[in-house]
Amino acid sequence: MTLRQAVETALKQNPDIALARLEAQRALESVRVARAPFTPRITVGSGLAYSNGFPMSIEGSAPSVVQAAATQFLFNRPQSFAVAEAKENARGAAIAVTSRRDEVAYRVASLFLDAEHASRAGELARRDAESQEKVVAAVQEQVHEGRALPLAEKTAQYQLAFARQTATNLADDQAAAETSLAIALGYPAEDRVRPVNAERPIPALPSSEDQAIQSALDSNSELRRLQSQIAAKQLEIRGDKAARYPRADLVAQYAMLAKYNNYSEFFRTFQRNNGEIGVALQWPLLPGVGVKAQVAQSEIDIEHLRVEFTSTRNRIASDIEQSFRDLRRADGIAHVAELDLEVAREQLSVNLAQMQEGRLGMRDVEQARVIENQKWITFFDAQYTVEKARWNVLRITGRLLPSIEALP
Repeated sequence: MTLRQAVETALKQNPDIALARLEAQRALESVRVARAPFTPRITVGSGLAYSNGFPMSIEGSAPSVVQAAATQFLFNRPQSFAVAEAKENARGAAIAVTSRRDEVAYRVASLFLDAEHASRAGELARRDAESQEKVVAAVQEQVHEGRALPLAEKTAQYQLAFARQTATNLADDQAAAETSLAIALGYPAEDRVRPVNAERPIPALPSSEDQAIQSALDSNSELRRLQSQIAAKQLEIRGDKAARYPRADLVAQYAMLAKYNNYSEFFRTFQRNNGEIGVALQWPLLPGVGVKAQVAQSEIDIEHLRVEFTSTRNRIASDIEQSFRDLRRADGIAHVAELDLEVAREQLSVNLAQMQEGRLGMRDVEQARVIENQKWITFFDAQYTVEKARWNVLRITGRLLPSIEALP
């Protein structure tokens, strides 16, 4: 896969994103639960019973063949604020999904770069081992002809073993990175996802650190989530305080009484079909000291969230500054590694020309080739560090996903 394909696949299949979406869906259903009392609730049943003497009530109702009851909130301020709080929590859950998407996208991009780096470095390490084999063969020939000491052969054997061990370690690193990438994309652990070996455009960065900080503060999902939590707590406080307000409920009831009950013996008139509809009013005169305590707890929670919000803002600004410092350091190291690689490549060209002229042997040429391979590994290490630092800057500033979507 390419980097873009890997991230797009992860956004569809990653289990962490799936869990976040389920939580967001659950929060949406909570809004419907909070709003349910404002819709009519109708129950139908029977209070059929045998009466002896005065007809007594069953759960507050007279014995009846069929009975139905309906209730609905008409005016209930605490429940209205509970609905608003549930909506705000649903908005916060949606923000959490966005935050989880950004986290997964950066984790996939990091794993992709790790797998790509291990693949490139492993290929160069294998070439290094092949060159070391040629060096060992040349040294053995020189030792056999008496033109080199046995120590040179032992040194060459050690360098060959070290090169082979490095190639094996990098192959293991590549397998581990590709397996981790497959798991992050939602595939089984038995699968492996290999990066496509293709050049990518360098992702564009904000023009300055100040612009990056402002962009990060405006788009950061964690800050938006904290703001949503503060708003939800404020609605919770308003709902607690609204416990002092009156409430009005719509009530309706119907009952069909049985003829065989002895109503006529105790009541002057008897009617089988009975019904009532009206409004039940309640005015809490003394809501209790618990309301004040609940408000105080919510206010403490808001202060805690505000402190966390300020701390998060400071951390984001600090992370932006540190990420730019890391990027400048990585750019410097990459520039030095590129110059060092150019020197090694030029030296190999000189050695090849001298070998063609008969002024230099195969051993010296292969050693120069080994040095060039090592410089290539160092160069790729530096390039890998630079690209990862750039994606980290984009992650903090909230531009990671748009930049990945713009890739070919």
